[in-house]
Amino acid sequence: MTGSTTNHRPASAAARASFVRERLPGGGLFAGHEWRVAVEPFRLGASQVRELESLGRVLLQFYRAANLLYRKSVAGQEPAWVARWLDLGKPERLIALQRSATFKHEVPRVIRPDLLLTDRGLSVTELDSIPGGIGLTAWLNQTYSALGDPVLGGAEGMLTGFASIFGEAPTVHIVVSEESATYRPEMAWLAGQMAPSRFKIRDAAFDQFAEGDAVYRFFELFDLANVPCAGRLFELAERGRIGMTPPPKPLFEEKMLLALLWNRNLREYWRQELGDGFFRRLQDLVPYTWLVDPAPLPPHAAIPELNLTDWSQLKELSQRQRELILKVSGFSPHAWGARGVFLGSDLSHAEWGAAVDQALARFHQTPFVLQRYHKPALVQAEWFDFQRGQPVAMAGRVRLCPYYFVTGKPAEARATLGGVLATICPADKKIIHGMTEAIFAPCAA
Repeated sequence: MTGSTTNHRPASAAARASFVRERLPGGGLFAGHEWRVAVEPFRLGASQVRELESLGRVLLQFYRAANLLYRKSVAGQEPAWVARWLDLGKPERLIALQRSATFKHEVPRVIRPDLLLTDRGLSVTELDSIPGGIGLTAWLNQTYSALGDPVLGGAEGMLTGFASIFGEAPTVHIVVSEESATYRPEMAWLAGQMAPSRFKIRDAAFDQFAEGDAVYRFFELFDLANVPCAGRLFELAERGRIGMTPPPKPLFEEKMLLALLWNRNLREYWRQELGDGFFRRLQDLVPYTWLVDPAPLPPHAAIPELNLTDWSQLKELSQRQRELILKVSGFSPHAWGARGVFLGSDLSHAEWGAAVDQALARFHQTPFVLQRYHKPALVQAEWFDFQRGQPVAMAGRVRLCPYYFVTGKPAEARATLGGVLATICPADKKIIHGMTEAIFAPCAA
């Protein structure tokens, strides 16, 4: 690792902000994107830090349990509709890879939940197994550590965490598709910080993988038509010639895993595989989530929690009743970023109706999930306006993204927290994501 950890703490906000800006890599971190520079890290309380430090273990066990649930569904030992739902819209080749014995126990080696900080605590709205922000968070941690700030994960936590997931592989190829090209600069910076002779940034056409190499798959499985090397990459990985993470298992790119967590028919399965404590903790953290399946219900039945007898009745809810998020589950270019996300209370009756119709029409190809919306709490932050030469106070709403790195063989694997990225958007923004008006900051105790 080559990052500097020299600590000094400039007294003024201007000096601190200038220190941060001057250390931006020459090639940037996000292609064509800017953000507001935080004067200070985003501070978390001791109980929040403890919760984040222990959450990785819970999420890793959830991934293992979801993986086993799919396999048991395929084998007829759990309900067949689980695998049927998770396979919707997937090509036969991907379904075969997902069921391959080679990848039987494999789960993603990077786990990043999206956590909203609400008045009732943390809320897990999504899980991302191919997340952007790894290099950004590593750079933020390194930079603010050099200012003397006690960031979570320390100056090197993201770097050592990412490097650790590849074991002893002599060469690690980070394959970045055009769809993910926004994140290529941060991954190039990350590779340069670790060991440029070992970590290589590759485009989607590269296919010169040697036996024993490792590959970080920085492309989504819906995008395989635009990734020429995918066929050879998956073939070599399935034959055990190279290592690859995340594995080619589309179930881990589906938001419907959170709907399965809430499905009453699977309650005893989750309790058995997660343990009662982990199960209750996840249900405390994850807002109630449904899969929007248009299959008719019996006349006496209703959708749980909503008391609707048909999904089309969603369109009839008043604006006050629509504190709900409708979003694409996965396997779609609209399933990441802030694309394909509809906040019911923020839309007109006609717009919400059109979103519901879209979800119902696309179920067999691109399912949607519905999730309760827990409004993020107001927080106070400060960014530095370089044009005016002064700090600016901002009331905002925050999303926390902790990065957990999974090391070890599947049966003994452990998840370690490498760092936490805070994205603070102005208070009037309903959906929090990376935007020009957002403050990016590392988290500190």
